Amino acid sequence: GLSYTWIFNNNTLYVQEDSRRFVSQETGNLYIAKVEPSDVGSYTCVVTNSNAEQSVRGPPTPLTLRSDGVMGEYEPKIEVHFPETTYAAKGSSVKLECFALGK
Repeated sequence: GLSYTWIFNNNTLYVQEDSRRFVSQETGNLYIAKVEPSDVGSYTCVVTNSNAEQSVRGPPTPLTLRSDGVMGEYEPKIEVHFPETTYAAKGSSVKLECFALGK
């Protein structure tokens, strides 16, 4: 069992309490909706393997804001990473992740 958390400026990022940010427990990706000046800083991903009781930190990634207001070429799209087949026992819960990206 792998799990993913993010560190923001050397503090754990508690995205569960934040409706603008989400960490995919499928891919480990951090998604931020409507970036604000307070989001500027250094982000580091931490991957934890609960079976091996070990954690590994990735390299820090800086987030900066562009001063020209240009987002670049980023067409609106739906980002979906569903497996071809998903199996679930009757009465169990299944979590599917879907993200709307764009300008």
